[in-house]
Amino acid sequence: MLEIPSGVAVVADATWPAIQARRALDVEWDEGALAGLDSAGIEARLHELASDEGREARRDGRGREALVATARQIEAMFDLPYLAHGCMEPMNCTAVVRDGGVEVWAPTQSQAAPALFGGGTRGVAADVAGVPQSRVVVHTTNLGGGFGRRAETDFVAEAVGVARQVPGVPIRLVWTREDDIQHDFYRPVSHHVLRAGLDTTGLPVAWFHQVVAPSIMARFIPGWVPEWVAHLAGPLKGGVDSSAVEGAIELPYGIPHLEVRYVQADLGVPVGFWRSVGNTHNAFVVECFVDELAEAAGQDPVAFRRSLLGNAPRHRAVLDLAAERAGWGAPLPAGRGRGVAVHASFGSFCAQVAEVSVEAGQVRVHRVVCAFDCGIVLNPDTVAAQLEGGIAFGLGAALKGRITLGRGRVVQSTFQDYPVLRMDEMPVVETHLVRSDAEPGGVGEPGVPPIAPAVANAVFAVTGNRVRRLPLSQ
Repeated sequence: MLEIPSGVAVVADATWPAIQARRALDVEWDEGALAGLDSAGIEARLHELASDEGREARRDGRGREALVATARQIEAMFDLPYLAHGCMEPMNCTAVVRDGGVEVWAPTQSQAAPALFGGGTRGVAADVAGVPQSRVVVHTTNLGGGFGRRAETDFVAEAVGVARQVPGVPIRLVWTREDDIQHDFYRPVSHHVLRAGLDTTGLPVAWFHQVVAPSIMARFIPGWVPEWVAHLAGPLKGGVDSSAVEGAIELPYGIPHLEVRYVQADLGVPVGFWRSVGNTHNAFVVECFVDELAEAAGQDPVAFRRSLLGNAPRHRAVLDLAAERAGWGAPLPAGRGRGVAVHASFGSFCAQVAEVSVEAGQVRVHRVVCAFDCGIVLNPDTVAAQLEGGIAFGLGAALKGRITLGRGRVVQSTFQDYPVLRMDEMPVVETHLVRSDAEPGGVGEPGVPPIAPAVANAVFAVTGNRVRRLPLSQ
């Protein structure tokens, strides 16, 4: 048994004996300052923080001040949970320290990174082993699923930390599934307050969105204090974590008075990048709220969006294509409904129409039609595969994903209580690509954000009940 900064490690000549020996340990843990943290307290704190002024992320026209002069105001609040990454292959790393250097074999998304971000796998291995980065060799293996989790380097630090204590011996560090789910860097929990003011025709003329969420960048760049970086650009512009408000500040709808604000919530739970990052929060709340506004205006959800996308031709093009190919407006079998969402992220534009049914409270997604514009397409099959994978990933989270805490610990531990989408739950997915000469955008992440709101809006079409919390299974 060896001590490392994150705990203790058992070294054996094979994985199973090491796991059995670890289970036999009797460890007394210091519960720490957050021993009493639980999900109810976290949600209460987020709602409390919603009364704070926060920091301005975007303001057009008179912002929220214009709400009071509108003919009708609509308000909604949304809550989204922490999410684990649920990689099929748990965290692992092989390392050997010898001859004044380190050699690492790791499924990493962060082989090298700027010093500001810890130097990535190479920098962390060098720091832990006490050698210069020039003496570190990193072999990047297949990931077995990454989704942003393997941009972190905690498992690399552990492997190198053990290897340093047994120099010359290759150490293969393997996490169990329980380790993986209970020691993740989670997709941040968030609370959202949205208000819109409609004119006499039912169109929105004022929009307010407040995002209350932990800051990924505050953890990723230790010591970040908003006041210190108010003059900076990039991820910390104006003291606002751009990863928390992305997908909200780029609102494509033609609304003259717009205000987006961010309240940083320091809750003590480690958070990190999760496939499409803040777009997963904000696409859900924005597109669900737009559907509510369409209902308030007495308009069809697709037609309502089209009327507001006059200055967003690429959004409008994918919306039109998805609606056409999905047969929007055509009759459906009894008990089924359609929902739509459109969102842009990572330089690409995506619209999805979901066809669902709800039986005994269980949501079943039968079909998803996805229209996508990523600019110049180099390999259509790769684009389609990424979109299908993103839809499966996002759908599993929307239907089932939720990390909860009790007594300062993560409650979930395996795929039994943190389930992922099963093969028999996967809907038929149709992808349609827009021909474009624009610069290529991303394809790995933009398929994720629209699926949750498309399904939630379809649930409303079937049941008449609005979804303002995820997962749908709760």
